[in-house]
Amino acid sequence: MIMIIKGLKFGMLLQFAVGPMCLMVFNTSALYGVFYSLYLVFAITLIDALYIALSCVGVAAVINREKVNAVVKMVGCSVLVLFGANTIASAFDLSLLPNIRLFSSASSGNLFIQGLLLTASNPLTIVFWSSMFSTQMMENKWNKKQLFLFAVGCIMATIIFLTVIAVMGSMLSSFLPSAVVRILNVTVGIFLIFFGIRLLRKKRKDEVAL
Repeated sequence: MIMIIKGLKFGMLLQFAVGPMCLMVFNTSALYGVFYSLYLVFAITLIDALYIALSCVGVAAVINREKVNAVVKMVGCSVLVLFGANTIASAFDLSLLPNIRLFSSASSGNLFIQGLLLTASNPLTIVFWSSMFSTQMMENKWNKKQLFLFAVGCIMATIIFLTVIAVMGSMLSSFLPSAVVRILNVTVGIFLIFFGIRLLRKKRKDEVAL
């Protein structure tokens, strides 16, 4: 239990480094309500848990290879920029990809898939988790069970933090005029594009989580 609490506290600290997915959860909740935004939360948590698991089995070493790293960054950048541009367009009731159902309408399934794609667009997160867990194990001399419980705490932090963000988005939506909602959409889009470009420009030794 102590290890889970440690992981929860550490995970909460990471969550406060507000990223594009946090803003997207807030924006989705403000537009469509808590229920829909929870599909995003579930998708984000699922990918985070997968990446944490992969980081523990040494996948980071493969991703950090130069050629693999370059492909990963290119794909991740493309996904983030595409979603970002489409989010900005949606603020003006436009769609860059109107024939793709994933972008043309908001539904629980669409939002879940969007959450999966956007969170998975940065597999270099595995490198971050791998480095973080290695450091924690060396400094604290944890065994595998302790590391597992710590990871569970980190995942719980994602669920709790993003659920709170979703509730806040829903509560504030009734006070937000349509102009502010449009600005929020544009802001989320700009953040996604920014993180996509930043991902592409990063040096391998300098990789951090999205």
